[in-house]
Amino acid sequence: MLSGKVQLTGVNTFKLSTLPPREMKELFRKVKKGDQQARDRLVEVNLRLVLSILQRFKNRGEPLDDLFQVGCIGLLKAIDNFQLEQDVNFSTYAVPMIIGEIKRYLRDNNSIHISRSLKTLSQRVQQTREELLKKNLREPNVNEIAACMDLTVEEVVFAFNATQEPLSLHDPVFSDSTDPVYVMDVISDQSHSTEKWLDHLALQEALAKLQPRERQILEARFFEGKTQVEIARQVGISQAQVSRIEKAALELIRNHYKQEPGRGGEQDEAAGH
Repeated sequence: MLSGKVQLTGVNTFKLSTLPPREMKELFRKVKKGDQQARDRLVEVNLRLVLSILQRFKNRGEPLDDLFQVGCIGLLKAIDNFQLEQDVNFSTYAVPMIIGEIKRYLRDNNSIHISRSLKTLSQRVQQTREELLKKNLREPNVNEIAACMDLTVEEVVFAFNATQEPLSLHDPVFSDSTDPVYVMDVISDQSHSTEKWLDHLALQEALAKLQPRERQILEARFFEGKTQVEIARQVGISQAQVSRIEKAALELIRNHYKQEPGRGGEQDEAAGH
């Protein structure tokens, strides 16, 4: 735990204080008037907020002291940009800014090489996100960021995800009073699964029994994600014909599966005894 008597960058975390919302607002009023002592006091009483966020990043292999200092930079940015006249709690505004600062630090120290142009675009996306967050005092969605940057949603998502820190197998995905569940605990090795291999083999055999046009329609429908209307236009038939061919082909595959040893037919017989 980070909340005990722990020293982080010379700060005794056990002695950190907090303030009620009314006193916090008074400090923000003083900060707007240029009171540096009020600003320092706001940092001090919100350090526990930084510590609580560090819990999410404690298994990333980075020294907690470093992440704590980076989180404090995010806290300072949140304090300097917070608009008191907006009816929102400071913590609601500060948390995404602190998280963003830590993620940016981890991303910049990532050993995976990302092209300079993609890094630049990702930085622009992050900057736009923070500007919209500051303006609206809420997390912007992808559509808003894309519209503001005159980009497609796909370009924004790609730029954002490309520079995210890789997920560690030792990151917790669930934790309560018992032992935490880590990423590695919920990922199974599907590549060498006997059942999956047999299913794949049976599907290939079933597809091989189809007529060329039936196979073309099923592959376009379920492997390429096309709609029946798109397939009809591609093949040169009506959507109703595509629907009938699709149903007939699926029925043929289902019948093939029932004839497979250990599948439907034998299981139905076993259920009858």
